[in-house]
Amino acid sequence: MHIVHTLPDLRTALAAHARPAFVPTMGNLHDGHLALVRQAKPLGDVLVASIFVNRLQFLPHEDFDSYPRTLEADAAKLRAAGCDVLFAPRESDLYPEPQTFKVQPDPLLADILEGQFRPGFFTGVCTVVMKLFCAVFAGKAQGTAVFGQKDYQQLMVLRRMAQQFALPIELVAGPTQRADDGLALSSRNGYLSETERQEAVQLSLALRALAREAVAAAHALPGQVAALEQRAR
Repeated sequence: MHIVHTLPDLRTALAAHARPAFVPTMGNLHDGHLALVRQAKPLGDVLVASIFVNRLQFLPHEDFDSYPRTLEADAAKLRAAGCDVLFAPRESDLYPEPQTFKVQPDPLLADILEGQFRPGFFTGVCTVVMKLFCAVFAGKAQGTAVFGQKDYQQLMVLRRMAQQFALPIELVAGPTQRADDGLALSSRNGYLSETERQEAVQLSLALRALAREAVAAAHALPGQVAALEQRAR
């Protein structure tokens, strides 16, 4: 596996390849990330993963400074999973000057759900993903990028971005990977106390139960639907 840190070195590493498959990450990798890497492996003629903690998608009070940086361990995991090229740029490589041009996502997709509580988050995500796409797929007629369904809103926003900009990149969804207790794998799960983790598992179970009831209530009376909505709140 080649490890590169600069845009020129990345382009050199990919020069002989026509169809990259790409998995962008922020590092601190777990089995969910590695499942995406294995899923992406047969989708191109070279498999690229990136590790970059993107300042633009963190709010001032969030965990940018404390977010785990575990490059050496992550590189070993990616190598074992079959990654061909690891792109691990420094902040100065992707943002050599203040990023005054940004990708503003469709507010109908980006200003609801997570975006309602993290203003600017999806602008930061779209901007860095666009820059990574330009780096990985520059000069390529086609390519594939794999994103986890766990971050479903992000996937929808990025698919819309790719469509709007006519990018020759297929965005493929990877199934959510879960721990034995049912909690979705996440790099931030380590922040949870034992009690908080148990509560998170119960939230997941409750949402699944409500989803099943919502499907069953598709043709229910209005009063039943209203009662279900009230329970969801």
